[in-house]
Amino acid sequence: MMAMNSGRGGGGGGGGGAKGTVEEGELSLPILLAERVATAAREAESFKSECTDAGKKADHLAGLLRSVARVAASAPAPSYDRPVRRILAESSKTLDRVLALVRRCRRAGLLRRVVTITTGSTDLRKALALLDASAADLRWLLSIYSDEDGGGGGFAISLPPIASTDPILAWVWSYAATVQSPARSPADRAHAAQALASLALDNDRNKKIILEEGCVPPLLALLRDGPAVESQIAAAVALSNLANAADNVSVILSELAVPVIVHVLSDSRMRLQTQVAGLVSRLAAHHPYAQEEFARENAVRPLVSILSFEVPLDELRPAPKKPSSIHSLVKGMGVPSTGNSSLSGDGSSSSSRSSSLLRDYYHHHRKDRENESPEVKLALKVACAEALWMLAKGCLSNCRKITETKGLLCLSKIIELDKGELLHHCMMAMMEIAAAAEIDADLRRSAFKMNSPAAKSVVEQLIRVAQQGSSIVLQIAAIKAIGCLARTFPAKETKVLSPLVLQLGHWNPEVAAEAARALGKFAEPDNFLCVEHSKTIIEFAAVPALMRLHRSGEKAQLPAVILLSYLALHVPKSEALERAKVLGALQSVARSPLAQDPSLRELLPRAIYQLELYQVGLHADRQSYEV
Repeated sequence: MMAMNSGRGGGGGGGGGAKGTVEEGELSLPILLAERVATAAREAESFKSECTDAGKKADHLAGLLRSVARVAASAPAPSYDRPVRRILAESSKTLDRVLALVRRCRRAGLLRRVVTITTGSTDLRKALALLDASAADLRWLLSIYSDEDGGGGGFAISLPPIASTDPILAWVWSYAATVQSPARSPADRAHAAQALASLALDNDRNKKIILEEGCVPPLLALLRDGPAVESQIAAAVALSNLANAADNVSVILSELAVPVIVHVLSDSRMRLQTQVAGLVSRLAAHHPYAQEEFARENAVRPLVSILSFEVPLDELRPAPKKPSSIHSLVKGMGVPSTGNSSLSGDGSSSSSRSSSLLRDYYHHHRKDRENESPEVKLALKVACAEALWMLAKGCLSNCRKITETKGLLCLSKIIELDKGELLHHCMMAMMEIAAAAEIDADLRRSAFKMNSPAAKSVVEQLIRVAQQGSSIVLQIAAIKAIGCLARTFPAKETKVLSPLVLQLGHWNPEVAAEAARALGKFAEPDNFLCVEHSKTIIEFAAVPALMRLHRSGEKAQLPAVILLSYLALHVPKSEALERAKVLGALQSVARSPLAQDPSLRELLPRAIYQLELYQVGLHADRQSYEV
């Protein structure tokens, strides 16, 4: 029997994803019904002409059904079966209805014949039309699965009666069957996958039909085992076009897509890797579960490996030690596991088979990458950087995996040397890693030790971009990342505070606001060094700039007031605060609606109290001195 994906329903019903086979009963039932119709037609005594026609059509239908059964029996597993199941079910329903009508045409009493004469002719004519429609459906079905042309004849674009009210359904069935069929030419399979991609791009209803009709498994099979790079690329594009919402991504993930995607990403041509990295981005961007699935399959490793190609990392770290085994070197390159014991064991074996495999892999991919055009290389790196960004976004496990590889060094060096989309995506990925480190102490301690080459390089680049980024977006991202790492800086590490204080005077209120928020993380009470950092912030003349932001009434007002409150709380004796009349400013804020903000509700009264306490004592000391 034909091994296929199970499930019934048309364009709007049923759920894709279950796998099974077209059972023998599903094929034998309509054949049995067709034979019964032919037998009943020969026994009819009324409407003999119509019944004879019904019998002939049933015989023809039985022949078509047997042809479908032969095709099903010879088809390789797995095959795409949605149209087979749907058309067989409709044929069985039609034959069952015709059988009931024909049986009514046997010998009967006078009253029964009178009733039959009034209704039977119309019903039989309708039944004959249904038999014709079923035959047309079966002929169409045979056309999309037929290999008589040697696989070079393209795919069916005709419209079967079953899909007359929804042509998209017939197209989807035909394209999916062609995608899945190994007998079709690589060009046909690529063309069919491109057609599905185009349909998916048109509208959300098409996406829903494609997913409900079980097209994801054929596309994944083509992506994994495609006979040509073009067909694999077409499958990756189709899957990317489908992955535009959480529900759609859930359907794709339910078909065990992630292991296939990571495998292809790890070992394929650069043009295909570009599309697959884009697919990773789409899936990760629309569903947090996809991020976790990719983390379990360690998709970060091949992405970092690809991204670091031709990036000069040696100057940023000590020369690596010679790998202790073939296994460790293969793992470091991100080569997918092969199941061979010499590569997946403890690494002690260095057989000639393992060495040969490694040499072949390295030579093939190195040569492939070196021979590609700069445009292809850049497109691949941009796609991989975006994938890392989407994987890291709000996902601690992927952020940890990036830091466990050479990912931080790679991102840092690209931020230093590159520009455009690649720089943007790398900066965003770095920002997400810093945000994860802010909430996870273990990641913060392991990845951002200030004495490590990676951490030093990261901080240097963040400071540089915060000061002179090529765009406002990059400056904000760099400033935000520095703020997230506030707890990692010792008190003597003051070079990171000066650029943030300078940005308080930036012409763009969003940059100024982000600088105030970042400095606030240095001065907040939860930071063990908040007092020392607050003193440094004041020494760098932050107070006048904060007072200007406070009076601006723009986006930076709230973070400016919060930072002023922290400074007042930790260093109330500062002459800079008194000269700038911070107490009066905070008292004014306390009488405004801004004071109702949750972040100020308790902080603001405490800051005012500290300033009042100090300044009252200071005035008393001055009066006694004057006397």
